[in-house]
Amino acid sequence: MSDIPESPAPAPSGPLSAPAVQVKHRGLITLSIMLATIMQVLDTTIANVALPSMTGDLGASQDTINWVLTSYIVSSAIMTPVTGWLADRLGKRELFLISIIGFVATSIACGMAWSLPSMVTFRLMQGVFGAAIVPLSQTFLLDINPREKAGQAMAMWGAGIMVGPIIGPTLGGWLTESYNWRWVFLINLPVGALALFGSMAYLPKTPRKRRSFDMTGFALLSLALGSLQLMLDRGGEVDWFSSAETWVYLLVTISGFWMFCVHILFKDHPFLDPQMFRDRNFRIGLMFIFVVGIILLASLALLPPMLSRILGYPVITTGWVMAPRGVGTMISMLLVGRLVRKVDPRLLVVAGLSLTALSLWEMTGFTPQMDAWPVIRSGVVQGLGLGLVFVPLSTIAFATLEPRFRADATSLFSLVRNIGSSIGISLVTAALSRNVQINHAELGAFIQPYNPLLAQVSPGAIAGDPAALQMMDGLVNIQAAMVSYIDDFYLMMWVSLAAIPLALILRRPERA
Repeated sequence: MSDIPESPAPAPSGPLSAPAVQVKHRGLITLSIMLATIMQVLDTTIANVALPSMTGDLGASQDTINWVLTSYIVSSAIMTPVTGWLADRLGKRELFLISIIGFVATSIACGMAWSLPSMVTFRLMQGVFGAAIVPLSQTFLLDINPREKAGQAMAMWGAGIMVGPIIGPTLGGWLTESYNWRWVFLINLPVGALALFGSMAYLPKTPRKRRSFDMTGFALLSLALGSLQLMLDRGGEVDWFSSAETWVYLLVTISGFWMFCVHILFKDHPFLDPQMFRDRNFRIGLMFIFVVGIILLASLALLPPMLSRILGYPVITTGWVMAPRGVGTMISMLLVGRLVRKVDPRLLVVAGLSLTALSLWEMTGFTPQMDAWPVIRSGVVQGLGLGLVFVPLSTIAFATLEPRFRADATSLFSLVRNIGSSIGISLVTAALSRNVQINHAELGAFIQPYNPLLAQVSPGAIAGDPAALQMMDGLVNIQAAMVSYIDDFYLMMWVSLAAIPLALILRRPERA
């Protein structure tokens, strides 16, 4: 595939270039869009801490309650790629309003659910309506801002995307402990109402386009995405590839993606236009956002259970300890929104990945005896690093892409980020479970009568005292878990470092 010509064009100067869509109330539009975005992104993590409370009220088991999360993830993943087609047929403004109304209505239904089947059904619908909110919010911000302010717009958008999952568990834990789990969903009503009224009043209307629907392409992609998400969610429960179920999911996923790629290459009007992939920045941007998705939510999935299991922190304390990570992200994005016009965005991406790798390297020094300060310090550094990556990446990825591809491209951008997050969480969780068993066996081998150090530390264990042996087993469990978490931090550190060379392939936004 040929790339867009790389002949340099002069950087814009003087008056700002005209945005794709002229509006009068850009600030109020941005506020309304961000409220809807934060509301949707929060629901990816806010319900996690409420699952134990739901189990009893909904009559579910520990295994089946996970469908509350799986149903939302699968339906959202399947409906995200169709955002571009719906935006053309219904209009971006109309689709955004329908998405907010549907998301709030299904959130209320989730808060009033009376059984597990009803909850899963409502969560499926919530994922369907919420899928378009994030890509459309990014599209609107790119449309209403001139190109010179795209970095600041992406800083605002990225703040909501990245801070939402961080504060989700904290807010969910506080609502569950102070009230009950139903408020985890009912909290969307006031936020959604404000976003809806602001969007109805100020969002501009966009022209509709008659665009045929490629049902075959949609079905193939939906089949592949659904199988992938089920494999990632169910893999840990069925012991991954030792189960035939996982192999079936993998076979369907590979077959679906392969057939989808072949289909869009030879279809006259495909579901996703392959012409958008001719843009090198967009291709590399998709690779980058996949890596960012792995790092962002994988570390979020590791830290809360580590702080609770090893350091004994309650949910609220865990939330407060992790909150500075979001503060670091906010500070970074506010700064980089202005720097992206003056500094080579590729340098910002390299600096961000380096800071992220540095924070993960510091996390490899965690111990069961540490206080909260190392977690806070490494969290702030990681937040700064991810912010430096996210904003320039979101700016560069769409800098040279034709505006006609924007709705499809932003939906694909969000989809790849979510896939990266799902794969990252599954990867570190599987590695953690496996390494805990290995490390426990290796450390437990030292608990034997001929170990002179053990005789000095715990004579009762040498003598076979049950209480002393139980205490030693507890210590071995803690140490084995800590070493396993450190192994995961090392893994994510190397993923961050491996992504740095990709920045060298990107082009500056001025080269259009």
